[in-house]
Amino acid sequence: MSRPAPRAAGHRRPLPPISRYALRVAALAAALGLWQLLTALDVDLWLRFSQFPTVTDVTHAFADRLAGADYWTDLTDSLTRILSGFLLAAVLGVAVGVLVARSRLAQDLLGPLLEVARPIPAIALVPVAILLFPSNEQGIVFITFTAAFFPVLVSTRHAVRALTPVWEEAVLTMGGGRWRILGSVVLPGALPGIFGGLSVGIGVSWICVISAEMISGQYGVGYRTWQDYTIVNYPGVFVGMVTIGVLGWLTSTAVELLGRRLTRWLPRTSYVPGARPAAPRTLPPARPALTAAGTDQPSDAGEARDEHLV
Repeated sequence: MSRPAPRAAGHRRPLPPISRYALRVAALAAALGLWQLLTALDVDLWLRFSQFPTVTDVTHAFADRLAGADYWTDLTDSLTRILSGFLLAAVLGVAVGVLVARSRLAQDLLGPLLEVARPIPAIALVPVAILLFPSNEQGIVFITFTAAFFPVLVSTRHAVRALTPVWEEAVLTMGGGRWRILGSVVLPGALPGIFGGLSVGIGVSWICVISAEMISGQYGVGYRTWQDYTIVNYPGVFVGMVTIGVLGWLTSTAVELLGRRLTRWLPRTSYVPGARPAAPRTLPPARPALTAAGTDQPSDAGEARDEHLV
């Protein structure tokens, strides 16, 4: 009986899913424990942890906020703004990205304008939004839209340009027109790149909507966080920061799950970090065919194969 091959050095068996989740929870608990220890002991080495609220202070402030109506109003307002601006940016960003990538005329007309406007930070457009829109609500949605529009646009444009022309030629050969190419080749082929831009765009949108709420908002998580800072309510500030982080994580996860569902037809990688790579299978050497005389002579099939290779 042959013994199993020894495990290669440097490769470890991957952890089961339940162990990975337990490891993540343990890492989060360790970070919170370190935060509580440094703030409770008023450690001031280089970073001034004595100015920070403790974990228990933030927890009590969070519980008080959850019991009030203002917290849920702020949550609803911020989600409404982020979803309105992001959905509008997703639709227009994909449409303009495909148009610029597929049309030379659109590239010549819109390309210079988009490239000049793209480096401008969305938060720098707050004065423009105040002057342009009749209400602060519309201005905040505009800033959120601008923040997500350019990542979606750039990712879509690169994804469409990276498509192989063989697929389009195949559709043309079978009698398909422009709309058939767009629906069966361009958009499905560019979906991975599009969702990459959407994932980046939703994160940038949260940054800009919170900043816009701090500057010109009346309600929202960003507005409430800034108000807590002005009245020196530091536990309330951390409540706002935690809320922003959780909301950003939930929306990013939703975008990622939607992208996986819409691209189920794509091949998935089987690579697992830290896993042992599978050894390549080797086939046994082929035996030479025996002739009727019992001597080792190439068979007719072998000769035909050799002639084909030549």
